[in-house]
Amino acid sequence: MSLSRNLVVFAAFNGALAVALGAFAAHGASPQVKTLLTTGAHYQMVHAVLAVACAVWGARLAVIAGWLASVGGLVFGLALSAIALLSLPAMGAVAPIGGGLMIAGWVTLILAAAR
Repeated sequence: MSLSRNLVVFAAFNGALAVALGAFAAHGASPQVKTLLTTGAHYQMVHAVLAVACAVWGARLAVIAGWLASVGGLVFGLALSAIALLSLPAMGAVAPIGGGLMIAGWVTLILAAAR
């Protein structure tokens, strides 16, 4: 299985998880929980889609950008979910790691496009 194919599989898992979290936020969460889950699901989905686009492009640097974005989206989304669903405020320290990875993915994509 190629690196790009693995990325699509990972991004698809990310997208499915984002839909599940968003659906729970819309239909079963309290207002406080809803905000965190919705935000996490939104960022996770956007970066899953970015990862698929990078995988389809296939350039090595674009694939790296996709991995950074997708892993970052997952870390960010899961950190917000842990805060909301498990009452783990310490995960607030993990969310910026996901944010940093997402930013790194976009910057890497800029570099891939500039080549």
